[in-house]
Amino acid sequence: MTEQSPAFGPDFELPRLERFLAARFGRSDSFSCERISGGQSNPTYFVDYGNRRLVLRKKPAGPILKGAHAVEREYRVLQALSATDVPVPKAVLLCEDESVLGVPFYIMERLEGRAFHDAALPELSPPERRAVYLSVAETMAMLHAVDPEKIGLGDYGRPGNYFERQISRWSKQWQESDGEPIPEIDALVKWLPANLPPDDGRVSIAHGDLRLGNFYFHATEPKANAILDWELSTLGHPLSDVAYCSMPWHTGPDEYGGVLGLDLNALGIPTEKEFVDHYYEHAIPTSPLLPFHIVFALFRFAVIFVGIRDRHRRGNAAGKNAASVGPLAKRFAVRALEMAERGRH
Repeated sequence: MTEQSPAFGPDFELPRLERFLAARFGRSDSFSCERISGGQSNPTYFVDYGNRRLVLRKKPAGPILKGAHAVEREYRVLQALSATDVPVPKAVLLCEDESVLGVPFYIMERLEGRAFHDAALPELSPPERRAVYLSVAETMAMLHAVDPEKIGLGDYGRPGNYFERQISRWSKQWQESDGEPIPEIDALVKWLPANLPPDDGRVSIAHGDLRLGNFYFHATEPKANAILDWELSTLGHPLSDVAYCSMPWHTGPDEYGGVLGLDLNALGIPTEKEFVDHYYEHAIPTSPLLPFHIVFALFRFAVIFVGIRDRHRRGNAAGKNAASVGPLAKRFAVRALEMAERGRH
C-alpha cells in the first residue's frame, strides 16, 4: 500500500518509485514515502520498503544551475568514505535514469538518531551541549585526516588554490542571480580576493556545508554518528569547513539559529576558540584559522541564501521555509563585512 504525506509530499509519481524498488529488492506489500520537511537543496525523503528503512535524495525539478545539486557526487563520496572511520550513512544505489523520477537520485540507509538545527541546542543539558560541539570538532578533524588518493577520490576536485577558485565560483553564482541587488555581497566580492592568504598547500576532502545541522547524532548520547548532505563536497582546504562550522558564533539566534549574544557559559556551549582549539588538537597540522576564512564562509552562505531566494521565486525551492530564509542573504553579508572590519584591527 502506498502512503504519502499530504502536507509536504513527494513531487513525483509514487508508483514509479515503487516499481523501481520492486525490480531491485523484490515485491513488497509495505511501501511508504514521506518528504522530509526542511532542507533547501536536494529534496529528501524517508522511504520504507518492506523491512528496509531508507533515505532518498534527488535533484530538484525544474531548471538548475550547471553542476549544482550533484547527487551523483554525493553518492560517490559516501561510497568512498564507507571504507574509513568517518561516520557516513551506507550508500545503497544510484539511479541516473531520468525516466524513473524525472531526475537522478540515490538511496542510502536510514540511521536512527537525532539532528539539531538550533545551535543553542535547547533540548540538551549544558554538559551535553558541550559534548556535542566537541564531537563535531573531532569528527571534522577525522574527515580532514583522510587521504583522498587512498580511497579513490584523488580526482574528486582540483587540488590547490581552493579559496581563490571558490571565491571566483561563488562570485559568479552571485553575478548570475537576477534577483534584487545586495550591495554588501558586491563589497565582499571585492574584499575577498584582495585579502586572500597565501595557499599553504593543504588538501583534504572538504564537505562544503559542514555545520551542526548536517551532523546526525546518536539517539541518546551526545556523539556524532554521521555526516550528511555531501552535495557541495570536493577536494579543498580543511579551513573552509572549520570556518563554516564556526558561523554560529558570528550569527544571532534569528539568523539561521546562531549563538551570537547568548550566554555560552550558562548554556555549556564552548567558545569559538575552545571549539577551534579542540579541532586542532585532533587534526593534521594546518595553518591558523583567520578572519578571512570566516568572512568567506559567511559570504558563501549569503550566496547560497540568494540561490534559495531565486529558486523560491521560480517555484522549485526544496524547503518549505525558503521564503523566510531568502532575506538572510543580506544579513549574512552584513555579518561578513563586520568580521572583515574587525580583522583589520
